[in-house]
Amino acid sequence: MTVRYARNLAVVALAIIVIAPTLVFGAVPGPIVNCSGALPGTTVDGKTQAACTVCDIAKTAQNVLNTAIYIAVFLSAILFAYAGIIYVTNIANHGEITKAKNIFSNVLIGLVIILASWLVIDTLMKILVNEKAIIGPWHQVC
Repeated sequence: MTVRYARNLAVVALAIIVIAPTLVFGAVPGPIVNCSGALPGTTVDGKTQAACTVCDIAKTAQNVLNTAIYIAVFLSAILFAYAGIIYVTNIANHGEITKAKNIFSNVLIGLVIILASWLVIDTLMKILVNEKAIIGPWHQVC
């Protein structure tokens, strides 16, 4: 019992050591909302705040989508690793192998759905925002 506990503790410690630099360097650059949300001419602490425009809404939507995709890819990598550990450590237990295969397939299906939804949203926004912008990001219309 204590050997298994020590092995599990070592795996968790190793995972934290490996994942920690990824978390630090994987930060999303810049704020999600680019404007202050103030009305035109509003001053806070002596500084005039910029009002939100339609361009800021498009940039905010793009930032929210990018952040969601970053989080989804990160969580799917963790779940793939978890399923792989279950699969490798329980090679003789058929129930656990089935559980690991289900985790693999569910994570893969979820990741495909998220990336496909990004593709659909990106295509729709290109058509609605800028008809001539067939190639390139739609949020750079401003």
